[in-house]
Amino acid sequence: MATLEVKNLHVSVDVEDGKKEILRGVDLTVKSGETHAIMGPNGSGKSTLAYSIAGHPKYTVTDGTVLLDGVDVLGMTVDERARAGLFLAMQYPVEVPGVSVSNFLRTAKTALDGEAPKLRTWIRDVNDAMDKVAMDRDFATRNVNEGFSGGEKKRHEIVQLELLNPKFAILDETDSGLDIDALRVVSEGVNRFRSQGDRAVLLITHYTRILRYIQPDYVHVFVGGRIAEEGGSELAERLEAEGYDKYVRVDA
Repeated sequence: MATLEVKNLHVSVDVEDGKKEILRGVDLTVKSGETHAIMGPNGSGKSTLAYSIAGHPKYTVTDGTVLLDGVDVLGMTVDERARAGLFLAMQYPVEVPGVSVSNFLRTAKTALDGEAPKLRTWIRDVNDAMDKVAMDRDFATRNVNEGFSGGEKKRHEIVQLELLNPKFAILDETDSGLDIDALRVVSEGVNRFRSQGDRAVLLITHYTRILRYIQPDYVHVFVGGRIAEEGGSELAERLEAEGYDKYVRVDA
């Protein structure tokens, strides 16, 4: 069983007048087979948590550790973290001009496995993954995310999840900007990933609508750069009804 442990994580970013602390002592443990939902208001540090685990250079870890099976990933490069089993689906996927989706996916798979997948079987795997998210196969020849709609970008990230099959998937507001059909398709992709039984999901979201499709084992309320409360799926329903106001008042 694989385990991701975040211990006393403090993270800052550079601002005009110095550094601003965003995460203020986060403790979180995610094990294989579990789905954790991180919920909270805008500006609470949810995305900072995701990017810090993945190794984004914008964020400076000032204290704490992030352990993957007992090994601190904070000393790893971004690609080393990916090879160790971490995957990040970004809230705003970037465009990569001049690189086709097919080449991007095959390069990523080669980097993870240490050898290139056989071309004939790889083309079939890519097509199958696109079919599962109702994405036209022609997208494989287009530049990564260039001219894609918001929903198409998110479907492409589920294609990546399907083909790269990491140990831990960190999904940063994957439901952002999706219509109801795209939300269902994306959620089904996440559930296929989870159904393997030994994979883990850290799902960051504002709203409960995606949690109607993806049932979390644990829900964490994130406010002011730390976890304010934890519970089961019933906590998400309470947040839908009551909002985050009481947590924000306490943190202020």
